Amino acid sequence: MLENLNKIKLERPVDLIIRQIKDQIGEGKIKPGDRLPPERKLAEHLGVSRSQVREAIHKLQIYGIVKVLPQSGTIVSGLGLTALEGLITDILEIEHTDFQSLVETRVLLEKEATRLAAINHTADNIVQMSIALNQYEKKLLQNEIAIEEDLLFHIKIAEASRNNVLKSLMMIITPDIVKSFTSLKVCKTTNRNTIEEHRNILEMISERNPEGAMKAMGYHLKEIVQFSVNKK
Repeated sequence: MLENLNKIKLERPVDLIIRQIKDQIGEGKIKPGDRLPPERKLAEHLGVSRSQVREAIHKLQIYGIVKVLPQSGTIVSGLGLTALEGLITDILEIEHTDFQSLVETRVLLEKEATRLAAINHTADNIVQMSIALNQYEKKLLQNEIAIEEDLLFHIKIAEASRNNVLKSLMMIITPDIVKSFTSLKVCKTTNRNTIEEHRNILEMISERNPEGAMKAMGYHLKEIVQFSVNKK
């Protein structure tokens, strides 16, 4: 009899916020270019805390669904609704995937993104990567898990590559990376050495040294590659 019953999944407030925003976009009530209400108003209206609203917006920003602009607030991006539907589904309901294959794909994309970033970056890209790196360092030095902040830094590198296809591929696998890192407790392998590794990557990109940037990224990812091999 038990095999006919499904486990009850209790959604977190953050997931419910993301789902509501998705539904509003799908129904055309929120359109690309629209500005979301401030965190305080959203929290009051939804009956949740500001930190929960902030986390939901942070996740939506990582996946490119919204942009948080200084002095302009949170703006819905212009992603196509079909792509958006699939992307948000990935955020909320990530299926099991082969971890080693995921890591191998990530390494290929990351090294090429870093090489191109060293060649094509703008001054603003360096600023955005620096901000993301500071957020990562701050959380890690507080002995907190910083998986999403780590990935945000890598996504900013992909943006600096000026290759939208490569960036899109990174965005597609990012949800699975987050899920796998959490479920396999990869975050336990993260230590303060990664701060220096990130700084070295950024330095190589800033100096427009594509070979050095690729080498720095490869060194940074070697531990997760070994982890994936051991998990096989």
